[in-house]
Amino acid sequence: MARRIDVTGAGGLRLAAWEFADPPKPEAEPPGAESGAPGVLLLHGLMGRASHWASTARWLAGRHRAVALDQRGHGRSEKPPEAAYTREAYVEDAEAAVEQLGLAPVVLVGHAMGALTAWQLAAKRPELVRGLVICDMRASALGAASQREWADWFRSWPVPFASLADVRKWFGEDDPWVERPSPARGDFYAEVMHEREDGWRPVFEPQHMLSSRETWVYDAHWEELAQVRCPTLVVRGVDGELGRAEAQEMVRVLPRGEYAEVPDAGHLAHYDLPGAWRGAVSPFLDGLLGD
Repeated sequence: MARRIDVTGAGGLRLAAWEFADPPKPEAEPPGAESGAPGVLLLHGLMGRASHWASTARWLAGRHRAVALDQRGHGRSEKPPEAAYTREAYVEDAEAAVEQLGLAPVVLVGHAMGALTAWQLAAKRPELVRGLVICDMRASALGAASQREWADWFRSWPVPFASLADVRKWFGEDDPWVERPSPARGDFYAEVMHEREDGWRPVFEPQHMLSSRETWVYDAHWEELAQVRCPTLVVRGVDGELGRAEAQEMVRVLPRGEYAEVPDAGHLAHYDLPGAWRGAVSPFLDGLLGD
């Protein structure tokens, strides 16, 4: 089951939010279970979409109302002009989703760019957020060289792809950024393609993705991290983009920070190894329910 719920984001933008399982029924809770479990909003990373959270959302639905948001320019949400991809707009979109869906006080779970959106919202509106999970997002500035590398990478994509099999092969094996074959990475990118007359192309505009990234890649985000008052779990895939030293420094900066690793996982830990991801996150969520 996948149920779409329309959300009105910043500037009146139409956003698509998704439930991938029925929320828990109060009468179905076991004796002694905590009632009033917090809602969860799942925020994908750059180029992602809500469906990348489907496995996590179904798992969470045992105790939480879990909703995944297609952020602006992604998935089934509207694609506004290039100037609309500001940090403020992304945060306001997430804020609107929490309020319009009645999820507060919410647990925000974000991957990469979605994690940055989550902790910026937690710093801005602490009364809305009960807990926060940050998955593989750096707080340090990445700089101009990183942005140039991404622009070059987008230009290297052999679009249009003739088939989804070609998408999976290129992103899972042939992409120069792939260090070793990764079928899960191929599947991840296959989910963000749609078929056009000339073949398969991304559902997003690459220039919009670069514009989105440009609004945060040049800046560090430690100050905002320090303003997050709720319990926060920093999760990294051992082979991901967030190094252990930086992750542990993020935990130190956070007033109520905790740390977890997903062994054998890379940047897409939640998608690549969902069982190990659940194992890393479960103790933190159990602790929130015990607060």
